[in-house]
Amino acid sequence: MKYEASKRKNILVVLIVVILVLCIGLFMKNRMNILNNSFVNEESIVEELDENLIGAYIQQGEEYVKADTIPTSGYEFNEEKSYCKIGDIIQGDITLFYDMDTQTITVSPITKKGLKCYLYFDEKASGSETILAQEGGVDVILAKGTPNFNNIATADEGMYAAEDDYGTSFYFRGAVQDNWLQFGGFYWRIIRINGNGTIRIIYNGTSTSQTGIETQINETRYTFNNTDDNNMYVGYMYQSGQVHGLQTSSNSKIQLDNWYSNNLHTNYGLYVDGSTGFCGDRTPSTELNSSNGSGGTGITTTYYGGLIRLTRSVKSPILQCNNNDLYTTSDSNDAYPNPSGNGNQALVYPIGLITADEVAMAGGVYTVNNNNYYLYTGQPYWTMSPYHFNRYNDTLIFGVNSNGFPVNFHIITAKSGLRPVINLRSDVQITGSGTVSDPFKVIGAS
Repeated sequence: MKYEASKRKNILVVLIVVILVLCIGLFMKNRMNILNNSFVNEESIVEELDENLIGAYIQQGEEYVKADTIPTSGYEFNEEKSYCKIGDIIQGDITLFYDMDTQTITVSPITKKGLKCYLYFDEKASGSETILAQEGGVDVILAKGTPNFNNIATADEGMYAAEDDYGTSFYFRGAVQDNWLQFGGFYWRIIRINGNGTIRIIYNGTSTSQTGIETQINETRYTFNNTDDNNMYVGYMYQSGQVHGLQTSSNSKIQLDNWYSNNLHTNYGLYVDGSTGFCGDRTPSTELNSSNGSGGTGITTTYYGGLIRLTRSVKSPILQCNNNDLYTTSDSNDAYPNPSGNGNQALVYPIGLITADEVAMAGGVYTVNNNNYYLYTGQPYWTMSPYHFNRYNDTLIFGVNSNGFPVNFHIITAKSGLRPVINLRSDVQITGSGTVSDPFKVIGAS
């Protein structure tokens, strides 16, 4: 009897232990489910979390102040300054990004309980906006706005916008190193994306060397024109007695046409646009400080448009051109059609020179040294912008000096370098990133 009582007691103890284990197991399982659900909700349902999980701070002058809402315009996300933390510890392994366009936050990895993130936003510079776009087949950063053209550009300022004869053009400014392009067996620098989407480029030679006479065709120098005793010789083309005459080609045009015919016309001409022009602005004036439309023929003292825009105390370069001086190919030219019929339609080959206005927009300032922008080569070379015809019968064209600035003392019978400028068609296919080591290339025509 004693044995039977002891046996029943042991069985009862075992049953109690089993019941307790089962109860504890069920309790722990439910507890873990509660904790897991709580954690998932805390990480995925933002509106149910503490209001300080995401904090936005906007720049006001030199300081940042807390904002009630994340800004949608007028600010740029400062990824470097933004961070996430748990308690007082900043989490260095967390990647934080905010897309201003889609207004979405990316936090990766988001696997830590108690994570709080702090987003910082910088004020955008007044009058500017940075966006990513594709123009002329090239991905570029576009910096809209207007720089101070009284100052040289010695740093990489990216791209700015200005109106040309076709729409909004985007031009490179400063010491840029992502505007390299390889085409036709030569290296070029992109000056700008024209308003019609074509790509305007300037010759740099057979290598990526940025200085030296090899940046000029035939590694030599030429006169702009061989005679300088008449206003007409300021023209890329000229005619006696006419301000905008087109009867005769200048020596510079002859040399450029020959070079184009020998090097690009046959194998690469189909990639080159003929309807986009080159401005040889011959807007005349007998007044030094403003344009009155007078002069420009014979031996009348004449100040041309570029002089008035670029040598005064306030510099104001432009990309627009009067139609008479916008050199384009003929609309009946089968090789380089000009269906719009714009410009003077005087060219056989779609080639010209850079303008003094484009030099100024790229970062050059009249008579101020600049060897830190992409147009500096350490060599003098011609632009196609007339400067002045004076009472000493000196005919002057803007040029780029060996010190890198646009100058007035290029008498057209002096010798200087020629750096061809052409426009690639807007439908060309481009590869590359535009750097020296990975220049843009025209597919099928490098």
